Amino acid sequence: MRHKTFFWFFLPTGLAMLLFIALPIVSVVTQSIFAPHPAVLVEVESCTPLVGCTTETTIDQDATAALRAEKPLGRFVGLDIYLDRGHLAVQELGEIWAANDSWAGFFSDLSNLPFYRAMAFTLTFTFIVTPLTIVMGLVIALAINSLHRHLKGLLIFFSLLPMIVTPLIGSMILFWMIDSRGIIGTALVGLAGDPDFSLKASTGLMWVALMVYGVWHAAPFAFVVFYAGLQTLPGDQLEAAQIDGASRWQQVKYVIVPHLMPLVTFVALIQLMDNFKVFEPIVGFNAAAHAQSLSYFVFNDMSGETRQLSSASATSVITIIGVAILLSPVLVRTWRDFKGAK
Repeated sequence: MRHKTFFWFFLPTGLAMLLFIALPIVSVVTQSIFAPHPAVLVEVESCTPLVGCTTETTIDQDATAALRAEKPLGRFVGLDIYLDRGHLAVQELGEIWAANDSWAGFFSDLSNLPFYRAMAFTLTFTFIVTPLTIVMGLVIALAINSLHRHLKGLLIFFSLLPMIVTPLIGSMILFWMIDSRGIIGTALVGLAGDPDFSLKASTGLMWVALMVYGVWHAAPFAFVVFYAGLQTLPGDQLEAAQIDGASRWQQVKYVIVPHLMPLVTFVALIQLMDNFKVFEPIVGFNAAAHAQSLSYFVFNDMSGETRQLSSASATSVITIIGVAILLSPVLVRTWRDFKGAK
C-alpha cells in the first residue's frame, strides 16, 4: 500500500484515538499534578459602640477569582497527591514497616489505609473472577455445543441473559435475592440455623457475593467467544483423537483448548481490564462498607459538593498504570506467539 493511501486510510482512526484516548489521558495526568488554589482569606475588623471591635475572617472573592484566573490549572504539587495518605501513603508505609517485625502485622496495619484496602479488593476480584469466567464460559460452550441442534437456540438465549441485563440492575437483583427476605437469603438462614444470620453483614461473604456476581455477569461473554471458536474446530482432529482412544477430557485438553488459546487470550485481556475497574456491583450491592475498589474511589472523589478532581485524577492514573501492568504479561505472550508463528 502506498504511503499516501495508508495515511488517508489511517487518518480517521488516528484522529479518533487522539481525541478520545490520548487527549483525555493527558488531561487526567495534568489534573493529577495540580491542586485547586485555596481561597484567599482576609481579616475584617468591625467596631460597634456597644459591643466593641471584633475580627472576622472572610474569603476575598475578588482576590480568589483573580488568582484562579491567573493560574486556571491550580497550584503545581507534582507527585504530592500520589504520595499522600489517601493514595500511596509513602510516609505511612514507612511508619508501618518500622512498627512491625512480621509480615502479618505489616499487612494487618496496611489494611487500615483506604487506598491499599481498595487495591486488595480490586486485585482479589480481578484474579479470582477472571479465571473463573474463562473456565465457566468454556464449560458452557462445550456443554451447549454437544447438545442437539433443536435445543441449542433456547439454551443460548438463556445463557446470554446475564449479559443482556444492565450491570447495575443485575447486581441489584442479586442483592435483593441474598437479602434475608430473598430466596437465597432465606435458604442461607435455614442452612445456618440462625434467624439473625445475614450475608450482607459479613465482609468475607459480601466479597464472595460480589465475585459470584462478577462471574455470573461476565461468563456469557466468554461463552459467546468460545462457542464461536468451537464452530471453527476441524472435525478431523477430533475424529483422529477419538480413533486414538482419547477420552473426552483428553480431547478437550489436547485438541480443543490449544485450538481456542488465541480466544482465551482475548477473553483474558478483556476481563482483566473490566474486572480491574469493578464498580457497578459495589453500588448495586450497597457494599461500600465491606468492599471498595479503585473505581469507587474515583466515584467518591467526584461526587458530593466538594469534588476532589485532583484526587480523582491521581486515582485514575494509578488505575491506568495498574491495568497496563496486568495486561503486559498477556500482551508479551501474544507478541511472542505472533513472532513464533512467522
